[in-house]
Amino acid sequence: MTTREVSQTKAWVMAARPQTLPAAAAPVIVGIGVAIHQDVFAPLPALMAFVGAALIQIGTNFANDYYDAKKGADTDDREGFTRVTQSGIIAPEQVKLATVVTFGLAILSGTYLVYVGGLPILAIGLVSVFCGWAYTGGPYPLGYHGLGDLFVFVFFGIVAVVGTVYVQAAATMVDPLALTVPEGAITWEAFAASLPVAGISTAILVVNNIRDKETDAETGKHTLAVRLGYRWSRLEYTALLGLAYVTPLWFWLGWGFSPAVLVPLATLPYAALVARTVWTRTDGEALNPALEGTGKLLTLFAVLFAVGLIY
Repeated sequence: MTTREVSQTKAWVMAARPQTLPAAAAPVIVGIGVAIHQDVFAPLPALMAFVGAALIQIGTNFANDYYDAKKGADTDDREGFTRVTQSGIIAPEQVKLATVVTFGLAILSGTYLVYVGGLPILAIGLVSVFCGWAYTGGPYPLGYHGLGDLFVFVFFGIVAVVGTVYVQAAATMVDPLALTVPEGAITWEAFAASLPVAGISTAILVVNNIRDKETDAETGKHTLAVRLGYRWSRLEYTALLGLAYVTPLWFWLGWGFSPAVLVPLATLPYAALVARTVWTRTDGEALNPALEGTGKLLTLFAVLFAVGLIY
């Protein structure tokens, strides 16, 4: 693909990778469900939590595009979605600038959340932005040392959901610019509700890394899939989905939530269909749709789980 074949608008959309945005929306959706259940729902903090999460996701995508090309991890043999830096569609300097601007906007949008949630949100926001950059940038890129899965699980799962609930609770509990976490703003229910989001979000990355295993190994990008191999990576994918589907059962049996919390289990047939592709294929022709399918599964699961938590 050449610069003549792609408009600049389409090129920037490709660089932003909108197919990954379910990983930004899902934690907020579930966090709203938890907040409504706990009677701390606050729409503006929830909205700004999504804006911040989406900007961090896009900034991370820009950084990946730039640094993977710079480090030689993206090659013509790669079977994934087109990378605009490596393919020459957008100049590297422009992608790097877009990374800085997007992360800057994420920090700017987070000022309201800091006002609402205080010092804890400032710390979480700055660490999230730093790790988004450090995923492929810096002297010890997380994604190149098998730590990408842990990063996604923690920040796009646990931190994102718990943080979304926290800023809503803080907005209804305490004065602005709190220096400590107010009592009751972080609950075990919020943590447990984050696990399906963490699991399926990480599963998206697992599909990506299974697809790129061979080329990543050749270029020195030691993702967890490169370290584990196909079989164990597929087991990881299955275990992550399993975690997602076990969690509603705990809410129902362990904490006495309404049976409505089991509604996400209706997505099991679709999950099995996508997992079958992950278990049997390694090529981009099959795994690119499987990656998008896992993203759709995340969105659908999050919506149904949030509804179940409310009722």
